[in-house]
Formats: sequence, C-alpha cells, structure tokens
Amino acid sequence: MKCWMKVIRRECLRLLHNPMYACCMIVFPLATLILFTSLMGNGQPTGMPVGIVDLDNSSVTRSITHQLKSFQTTSIVAHYPSVTEARKAIQRNEIYAFLYLPEGTTRELLAQRQPHISFYYSMTSLSAGALLFRDLKTISTLSGAAAAQTTLMSKGLTERQTRTFLQPIVIDLHQLENPWTDYNVYLSTMLVPGILLLFIFLITPYSIGTELKFNTQHDWLNTAGGSFLRALTGKILPQTLIFLLIISIYQTYIYGFLHFPHAGSMTTILLLSVLAVTAAQGFGIFAIAWIPSLRMSMSICSLWGVVSFSIVGTAFPVPAMDAPLQALSWLFPLRHYFMIYETSVFNGFPLHTAWQHWLCLIAFTVLPLPFMSRLKHTITHYTYME
Repeated sequence: MKCWMKVIRRECLRLLHNPMYACCMIVFPLATLILFTSLMGNGQPTGMPVGIVDLDNSSVTRSITHQLKSFQTTSIVAHYPSVTEARKAIQRNEIYAFLYLPEGTTRELLAQRQPHISFYYSMTSLSAGALLFRDLKTISTLSGAAAAQTTLMSKGLTERQTRTFLQPIVIDLHQLENPWTDYNVYLSTMLVPGILLLFIFLITPYSIGTELKFNTQHDWLNTAGGSFLRALTGKILPQTLIFLLIISIYQTYIYGFLHFPHAGSMTTILLLSVLAVTAAQGFGIFAIAWIPSLRMSMSICSLWGVVSFSIVGTAFPVPAMDAPLQALSWLFPLRHYFMIYETSVFNGFPLHTAWQHWLCLIAFTVLPLPFMSRLKHTITHYTYME
C-alpha cells in the first residue's frame, strides 16, 4: 500500500508540474462545456437572415412578407430586385434563403388560378436550411389556404365547411421528451461528453507514453516496488478521479442549472459517467499497449475520438448507414454512451433495455487486460526511438 501511495503521489506531482494535464483535463473540458451550452442557449437558432424577391408588390404579397416576419426563426433582412441578385446573396452567405413572389401573383389568386410561389434555401448549413424550409413552406401553404378560404366563403360556405375542405385531417402533434425542439438538449448531450472522452483517449496514452519517451519508466516501476499492476493503477487513478469530477460538474450543470429533461435516475447517470470514463481509459491503455509509441498511440486515439462524432447516430441515424458502418459503430465507446443516455437517462427505460451497450462499455474498460503482459514487457525493456 505504501508503494501504491508513492506512485499516486508521484503521478499527482506530474499532473501539477505539466501544464498539458491541466489544460486537457480541466481547462479545455470546462471551456467546452460553457462554450456549447451557451452557444445554443436559446434552444433553437433564431433570426436567421432571409431575403424577399417581390416582383408583384401588391397588398397581398406584402401581407405574405409581413406574415413571414412573424416567424421566430426568420428575419427578413433585404429585398432584391431579381432572383439573380438573391441567389448571389446566398452565395455570399449574406442570407440563407429567399422567397420569390412573381409578377401577377395577386391577379392569379383573384382569378382563382394557381400562382407559382417559389422559395430557395441553402443546405450548406443543415440546421438553418431545415428550419427555414419549414418556415417558407408553411407561409406558402398558409397563403394559398387564405386565398382559397376567401374564395370558398364568397361562394356561401360556412367557416367550418371551409376549414373542413382545406384541412380534412387535423394533425395532433406531440414531441416527446423534448417538446421545445431545444438544440441545446439535442446536441450538447452528445458533443460535450464526446469531447471529454476524446481528451481521456489522448491523456491516457500520453501519460504512459511520456514515461517511455523521457526514459522514466524504470523510476516509475521502482516507485511501485517493482509491481507493474501497482504502477499502472497508481498512475491512472488520479486521472480517473479528475475526469469523474469534470463529468460530474457537467451533469450537475446541465441537469441542475440548465434543467435538461431526464426521466432516468441519478444512479443511472452516475453509473453511466463512471463507465464512460473507465471505458475511454481502457481504450487508451489498449492503444499504448498495442502500439508502444507515444505518437502512434495518440494518433489512433485521436482518430477514434474524432470519428466517434460522425458515427454516434445523432446527425445521421446508424440504422440508415451501410451495414459495414453499422457494425463498425459498436467499436466506439461514445456510441454506447449515447445509446444508454437516450434509452435509460433521457427516456427513463430500465437499464436492461440497453444491456448490450452496458456490456460494451464494460468490455472497453477491461479491454487492456489481455495486453497487460505486452505492456509490462514494453515498460521494462522498451527503448524509445525518435
């Protein structure tokens, strides 16, 4: 026990004296937490710039423009004389979309003919394009319905008959768990843990690889009384406690202060946090044991952490991916973290509902065990080469 405590004390001193640890374990994770949660603090993007091309310039088209202004997501910032000018504005990123009201729109409406109202939007930004498409389609549909309602009521139909004719089926929409469509709840719960796991991926092989690079592994092993197990656990334990503290601050902040919805218990949240940290550390130890090179092991962990954001399933659902990618998604701890969060924390289903993902996180935690003899041999016999 004395030797083990000496290793822990030695590792704590290394953490204090190397600013890389403070930046990657405390400063950057907390900065990431504040950045992403404040960046999407409004829940949804609002006031996105939209242009108008109104060649009809009548009271009807001005009314359509005025109605579009009332949408929270849309902000009309300019009127353009032609479609060409509006298109160039989109290409210059001055606006995300524009509504085109051709000449004769009002005349066609009054003559009970079908005018063609067009809208154009850029999907360079996925969120902006999707939200503005919704607004522009809504205003186009409402404008057509308003004209049809006026025509039908002028023919003697009652208001109820008109509504039934225009909308025979009424949709009763209920968005479960996140009824506000809050992008902060939707994205921060994946991005912030993903970046934290990325830092764990990198710091774990870095802490072992620097021992090899600077030829201090023998001092590290001697401090542990020659026991490789005491040396490894004594080195990893302080990092584990710090990362658990950081992820606890994250959980407290989003659930306690930002009041993110969660139907799961705090026990589930804490258990998931512990397994996420240990799984990421397990993968980091596996990387340095598999390839005992500081540069290569950190490159592998960096690649694994970055690809995790694409294959986690938030931006693009995993079941819609190709079969090889669906199989590959099981090799990323962040994917299992997100699935457990979505199932047992966000929706409150029992733990056994996501038992495969719990087992996968445990498997990542114990992944280094078959490679312990290889890592021990590296520590005792490896000579670092530039």
